[in-house]
Amino acid sequence: QVQLVESGGGSVQAGGSLRLSCAVSGYTKSRYFMGWFRQAPGKEREGVAGIDSDGDGSTSYADSVKGRFTISKDNAKNTLYLQMNSLKPEDTAIYYCAAGAGALGWWLLLHRDEYNYWGQGTQVTVSS
Repeated sequence: QVQLVESGGGSVQAGGSLRLSCAVSGYTKSRYFMGWFRQAPGKEREGVAGIDSDGDGSTSYADSVKGRFTISKDNAKNTLYLQMNSLKPEDTAIYYCAAGAGALGWWLLLHRDEYNYWGQGTQVTVSS
């Protein structure tokens, strides 16, 4: 059974940084893609960043985080990361790690319906 466990959330002032981690276990597929999503109170869950873990490691970012967030993956550790810099109050949300089997074009990496497995989420709060 696939399990995704996020960590690294917390409270930070605007302009600060956080690094989220997502430990993956139980995955038996040879190729998969992964992503980070977030959901703020009263809003729909939205894609933040995605990565195709094999092949050329294509990535995709939401316009709102481009240049500030970086997604990466350590295949040896089965861990996904999201480095978040220059955080803004509007980045406040619960952040979820997600995974899906197979390959996925970069233009679909932020589409939540493509993902089969989800973590429990970690809270990120950015104060002004």
